[in-house]
Amino acid sequence: MQGLRAMRSPLIVEVRGRGLLIGIELTIPAHRLSEALLERGIAAKDTQESVLRIAPPLVIDDAAVELLLDGVRQAFTSLP
Repeated sequence: MQGLRAMRSPLIVEVRGRGLLIGIELTIPAHRLSEALLERGIAAKDTQESVLRIAPPLVIDDAAVELLLDGVRQAFTSLP
């Protein structure tokens, strides 16, 4: 969550979660970011129109976290 909060994107309203269950509230429809992430091999679920749910496995390692954060950054920059 620290890495997501540090992004400071104007598209992010709030990053919240508990443990590894993370919700990113967006200013845009969440399905747009979900689709952009899927193109990068990252599965995330859009919920409640403007919330993206990320639920990585409990055994995730630091390299996979960095891969996720890089994918989110790239997905944000690819959105019009």
